[in-house]
Amino acid sequence: MHGVLKSLSAEQIGAAVRERYSEVARDPDRGYNFPVGRGFAEAVGYPASLLDALPVRAAAAFAGVACPVPHAKLRPGERVIDLGCGAGLDTLYAARLVQPGGKVIGLDIAPDMIARARAAIAEAGIDHAEARLVDGRRLPVEDGWADAVIVNGVFNLTPNKSALIAEVFRVLKPGGRLVAAEIVLAAPLPPGEGETLDDWFR
Repeated sequence: MHGVLKSLSAEQIGAAVRERYSEVARDPDRGYNFPVGRGFAEAVGYPASLLDALPVRAAAAFAGVACPVPHAKLRPGERVIDLGCGAGLDTLYAARLVQPGGKVIGLDIAPDMIARARAAIAEAGIDHAEARLVDGRRLPVEDGWADAVIVNGVFNLTPNKSALIAEVFRVLKPGGRLVAAEIVLAAPLPPGEGETLDDWFR
């Protein structure tokens, strides 16, 4: 995924993100220029006791940026979307909190991440969570379905942030909660930054 592109289209960026995170799902131990795995999950706040109780495959390919689930204040019976679910760590975490009667849908654009999340959900024996592949444009969830949407490092990888945020608010109930952990810029990028695909994976 190395290239020097002076102008990146949304399609190029979307394809690059899809492939990079599919690579992580297939081979999380290969080494990337961003942190991956259980050690990183613990470093950003996931309790070791929680990780011990969940399938290893979910934390092994964790590539989020923080631990947003506790901030969502999830309650039994609530319906939750984990946007950019990756290997399913936040999906599984949320699923533990919304029972009895709740439901969690994990969404991701990377097919290999969805396969890993589905395997983790099945291994955990959880029947009130699922993982769905999305195309990066319209979320496959009905209007006003969710009490909460959890996002863990997705908006920063999305070229059309306003369109995705509009989709999030479409699927949220009135008064629903969006809890997002994100990488943000503290200052403008230097000239030349953001012009290659590798700039999207730092």
